[in-house]
Parts: sequence; structure tokens; C-alpha cells
Amino acid sequence: MPAYRFPVPPASEITPKHAILNRRAFMAGAAGLAVAAAGAPVRAQAGEMLKTVAGPFSTDETPNSLDDISGYCNFYEFGTGKGDPAKYADKLTTRPWTIEVGGMVNNPGAIDIEDLLTQYTLEDRIYRLRCVEAWSMVVPWVGIPLSSVLEKFDVQGSAKYVAFETLVRPEEMRGQSSTFPILPWPYVEGLRLDEAMHPLTILAVGLHGEVLPNQNGAPVRLVVPWKYGFKSIKSIVSIKFTEEEPPATWNLQNPREYGFYSNVNPTVDHPRWSQASERRIGGGLFSSRIETQMFNGYGEQVASLYDGMDLKKYF
Repeated sequence: MPAYRFPVPPASEITPKHAILNRRAFMAGAAGLAVAAAGAPVRAQAGEMLKTVAGPFSTDETPNSLDDISGYCNFYEFGTGKGDPAKYADKLTTRPWTIEVGGMVNNPGAIDIEDLLTQYTLEDRIYRLRCVEAWSMVVPWVGIPLSSVLEKFDVQGSAKYVAFETLVRPEEMRGQSSTFPILPWPYVEGLRLDEAMHPLTILAVGLHGEVLPNQNGAPVRLVVPWKYGFKSIKSIVSIKFTEEEPPATWNLQNPREYGFYSNVNPTVDHPRWSQASERRIGGGLFSSRIETQMFNGYGEQVASLYDGMDLKKYF
């Protein structure tokens, strides 16, 4: 069976019917976007069904459940444990929210989260998420092609890279307020301009047809499906176009283990483990490992971006 197909079914045909009905019942009578009351479970901060259309490039694989995706994730601003984001991210305030866009553009400005949700077409994109720790998920994102959002800022011809920055708010993000900081904040990432403007690259604002939960990077995050998960920066507040390669947090922390490009490549091992296979979250403790695909299975779409590059040197 081919990995990608057209057309892609909408989220309502993929998410189990009972789950959709339960979440709609939960939100009955609610107006506007869901904002959880103080102390309410993080899951309550999602729940607003988003009107979407089928997006291209989706995988045929069965998506992970919302519980899998929201309960097992990396978001070091809330702690290093896979369950820490779900436990602590309810503190994060996601309204109001804007992303400042600047650098080498002729029309600098800002993107408001409400504009993203109402003025752009939201697409269902079922992408594989592959993490450098050799585990993976299949995630039904709701997103907007990044290129369609950024084109209005009129990028200057000499710009070659796009830099991204995450929110810094230690009073709400406990990992940023630690006595012994986990990482230098803010978390930063970067892409080459052609990677950022590729149609596979999206700004995600939801998953499973609902508003993005806090622990998954609310209210807006990057998703670059052919790269390892840490490249898909969460809770974005700044986007800048640059001529020089921008800093990237994990690449700065340990360049031997985390390259700037971080393309999924089963032939390039992490120094402490193999990347040739992966464990699918949700498959059970004794589930078989599966072979990792080059570019996470998106080689047909993105391999040409790296023609002539030594992918072991530029890993």
C-alpha cells in the first residue's frame, strides 16, 4: 500500500465516532474557543471542534488516540518526563496570543491566533511524528501551510533561513523556573527557507479535529514531518527571516548528537542508540519495532531539497 494518497479522508472519518460524539457533547452550548477554568484538567482546554478540509500528503496509517498523543510527549518547559506536560501545562495561558514576524521581510508584523483560526483554511494532515529517542506516533494534525501564512510578509531575496522562538513565561512554565535550568530559554529552532516554505510544513493549531491541547504546543506549533520531533517547535511567539543559519537549542546543547537539519535518516545513528528502527507508541509493551523510513517516509516529496548534500555530514 502506498504511504500517501489523495484525497485524504476528513478527521471525522478517522477519529472513532463515539469519541467525536463525546467531545461534541462536552462542548454543547460553548461559545468561542475553549478556555479552561483554573485547575481544570488540561484536556478541557481542547474540545472545540474545528471546521477543516482534507489536506494533502496524509499517511494511510491508523492515527494514535488523543490520549496517546496528549499524554506522552516532550515539552521541556513543563519538565523532562513524558507525562509532565499533561500534568503541568494547564497553567499555560494561551489567549491572547500573537506571533511577531520580522527580520528580512518588507512587511514585518504580527499573526494573531484568532486570525489563524478564522482567516485561513484549516487542513487535516495525518503525519507521522518520529522522535530521536526512537519512538513514533501517527498524529492527525489540524494545520495551515506555513508558506500561505508567511507569504504576506514579503520575504526579501537575500533571506535563506527562518528562525523560530518559543514563549518564555516561567511563572506558568515550571521547567523554565527550575533552580537548575533544563535548557537555556527561550527554546529556539530554525529551518532553511525552502524547508519552511515546503507544502508539507505546517503551523498546527489542533489535532484530532480539536483545538491543540496545551501540552502539545498550544496554541500554535510547527510541524515538519520529515524531521525529528524536536524540530517542530511549540508555543511559537516569534518568526524571523535571516541570511545566516539561526541557532537551534538542541544543536547548541550537543551538536554531536543533534544536527541542525535533523532529517529522519535510519543510516545515521544517534551516538547512544540506533535510529534504524522505532517503537510505535500505543502498540503495547511487547509490540514489534518497525523499520524507520528515510525522511520519515516523505522522501518522494522532500528528497530533492537535499540533492548533492552529504546527509551524514549535514545530519
